[in-house]
Amino acid sequence: MIQKSVQINLEGGLEARPVAMLVQVASQYDSQVYIESANKKVNAKSIMGMMGLGLNQGESVTVIADGADEADAVAGIENFLNGK
Repeated sequence: MIQKSVQINLEGGLEARPVAMLVQVASQYDSQVYIESANKKVNAKSIMGMMGLGLNQGESVTVIADGADEADAVAGIENFLNGK
């Protein structure tokens, strides 16, 4: 299992469209992928779960991945949240 703190650098934060794109990125990986913020941990492959976090630009989250491609999953999510 890998955990990494990542700051959200997407203009407008994680609104509907960026959340949908994040879920698509997370779904590319076989690993279990979670986003944790303010003591809430949600499955990054769940649109409803991610929408419930209501994350804004500049906030920090912890990306957690567990599985065969966990390093790639964390890197992919980090790149997305950094606007890459």
